[in-house]
Amino acid sequence: MQELIYQKSKSGRQAITVPKLDVTQKDDLIPNEYVRSIPAALAEVSELELMRHFVNLSQLNHCIDKGFYPLGSCTMKYNPKVNDSLAALEGFRELHPLQPSEQVQGALELMWNLQQSISAITGLPAVTLQPAAGAHGELTGLLLIKAYFKDKGETKRSKIIVPDTAHGTNPATATMAGFEVVEIKSNEKGLVDLTALKAVLGPDTAAIMLTNPNTLGLFEEEIQSIQKLVHEAGGLLYYDGANLNAIVGFIRPGDMGFDVCQLNLHKTFSTPHGGGGPGGCAVVAKATLEPYLPKPIVTKKDGKYILDIDRPKSIGKVKGFYGNFGILVRAYAYILALGSDGLAQVSKDAILSANYLRSKLASRYLVTHKQPCMHEFVISGSRQKARGVSAGQIVKRLLDFGVHAPTVYFPMIVPEAMMIEPTETETKQTLDDFASVMNAIDDETKTNPEIVRSAPNTTVVRKLDEALAARKPNVRWRP
Repeated sequence: MQELIYQKSKSGRQAITVPKLDVTQKDDLIPNEYVRSIPAALAEVSELELMRHFVNLSQLNHCIDKGFYPLGSCTMKYNPKVNDSLAALEGFRELHPLQPSEQVQGALELMWNLQQSISAITGLPAVTLQPAAGAHGELTGLLLIKAYFKDKGETKRSKIIVPDTAHGTNPATATMAGFEVVEIKSNEKGLVDLTALKAVLGPDTAAIMLTNPNTLGLFEEEIQSIQKLVHEAGGLLYYDGANLNAIVGFIRPGDMGFDVCQLNLHKTFSTPHGGGGPGGCAVVAKATLEPYLPKPIVTKKDGKYILDIDRPKSIGKVKGFYGNFGILVRAYAYILALGSDGLAQVSKDAILSANYLRSKLASRYLVTHKQPCMHEFVISGSRQKARGVSAGQIVKRLLDFGVHAPTVYFPMIVPEAMMIEPTETETKQTLDDFASVMNAIDDETKTNPEIVRSAPNTTVVRKLDEALAARKPNVRWRP
């Protein structure tokens, strides 16, 4: 596509009209070594050609506004467009992060109110909106735990317990925070094995990182026993809020006994996701961890909102400026629009969609855990693998039908795993259509497996050499 815009280039065409220079030119304004001797090799096209070029490019990518996006764990849910309009209001859009607090009282009030809402939703009192994304929030949460134990003089607490059904970033985050990762296996139900947990708890335990529901889409039924065992060992409970969108409005991490958690705002509160950002995240914690929150913190004092930097025990800044404000506006608008009853309905609809779709696929694809799921579920392509077609090939075939691939080969405890999350906003018709496509692909694995193995067959970019693409990515067009 990049070649096409250069092929259309004709000398003298232009897409913009540059106004005449209205300042006095100085020969020494730009050093000679930075002045071009020949024009840049840019395409010369009309405004209409340029517009069509970029519109065509934008339509090549699959997105939630274009088609079904059942990406398990990552939650690619619809982003209400009213939230974009609100974030684009001039009073929000034109703010600068270096403005003094007295000039941005409205923005600080919004962040303060968002903090109160998130505190109520999670059942935890201390909130920071500074982290830029979910994994960034995980790191922030573990740094709080590290600072907490250091302050108590318990520096030997160096181990983070991570179940094999944890969110994928948890082990990496724990390692980045300077902890040692201890993995425990799940039981036959796909849940935390209490015997395995007891075996690794000790005076060196800092915390356990739990995603609840876990990445199998299953709720940890023995969460109260888990939290009791960890707390009795002197450790803390870290809640990965990636799957809060399955329980919001019904149960709170604080009520389950968690000490700190991060909330991925795109997953539960519909802010944009993907494409490298911008992201948004809140980290919430019990009062015992509040002194260590990154500074500054949005607080209210004498009727005014301020960014409090007088925090001697703080872990310091985790981001140059305070959060991604436009994302926070969107999250707050979503919470206000739905209210507590609406948020609970979101969970109900997500759970209903997932269980309905799971039942539609169960006759063709192996369901490894039989209890009802929450907002997402995992099926195995092992039956199709026995016919010579892998899960990775099945999900690539979905692209030919205009459906984005679900998460594949994760969690790793399920062979040929496909993790599917339909979200709460998709219609029954969309779910039925997806099930029909999945079942049609299953038929193809029996009658015409080569068409699945060679997929995608109709996309602009065909099947790639994945190893070469990872080792030598080519992301730039060169003339």
